Amino acid sequence: MSGNILDAHGLYKSYGNIAVLKAVDISVGRGEIHAVIGPNGAGKTTLFKLLSGEIFPDRGQICFEGEYVQRLDGFQRVRRGMGRTFQVARVFVESRVMENMVLAVETRRRTQEKRKPAPWQVRPDADTLREATDLLEQAGLAAHAHVSAGVLAYGDRKRLELLMCLALHPTLLLLDEPMAGMSPADRNATVKLIHTIVREHRTSVLLTEHDMDVVFALATRMTVLHHGEILIGATPDEVRASPLVRQVYLGHGVEHA
Repeated sequence: MSGNILDAHGLYKSYGNIAVLKAVDISVGRGEIHAVIGPNGAGKTTLFKLLSGEIFPDRGQICFEGEYVQRLDGFQRVRRGMGRTFQVARVFVESRVMENMVLAVETRRRTQEKRKPAPWQVRPDADTLREATDLLEQAGLAAHAHVSAGVLAYGDRKRLELLMCLALHPTLLLLDEPMAGMSPADRNATVKLIHTIVREHRTSVLLTEHDMDVVFALATRMTVLHHGEILIGATPDEVRASPLVRQVYLGHGVEHA
């Protein structure tokens, strides 16, 4: 049995006659920040959908925390410790920031404690409020606790989504373009937040991101996708030095088996 938190082997996915992923293998070690990069259309988003249970592979296996999960729905993978954020932040825009956080914390507590279905509390208990507040303070969002999530700056909204995901206590975070649309200041703040999450919460991270400065600031290992296949899986230094990767990003044709 592998010591990795995630091992995926031989993943194939087609939409009609279009093969999007072909024999993709990817793994994430415990405590690792693994980045998946590639040009538009390389298959990155489809890979994330397969890993998170949004769609199922045509072929292949996904082993998470020692269990094969390729036929489990997304909510079942979340309950096993997998969390995911999206390119466009998914928060409850008509609710306040604190209400978003309380909902995430209370959802996890109900699942862990196997509570029977009951109306959501109008007044959450002190432990729930304390945890929600601590998470907001960690990301510098405590000052916005009573502001509607819909009026947050875009970078703050994406960090709120990340915190809501973190409130579920995931062992693996899948971050789909976490810096998309952010200002340079927001990107720097989010890079620091991700480092803090890995260090303090012992969470592993798999991310896809177009900003190469962010990728090289975060990743301990990288996988490069091209036309649905693995071009290279290596350390950031090895990826940076690869002539094959430079060809792909310069837009030239690449010949490989």
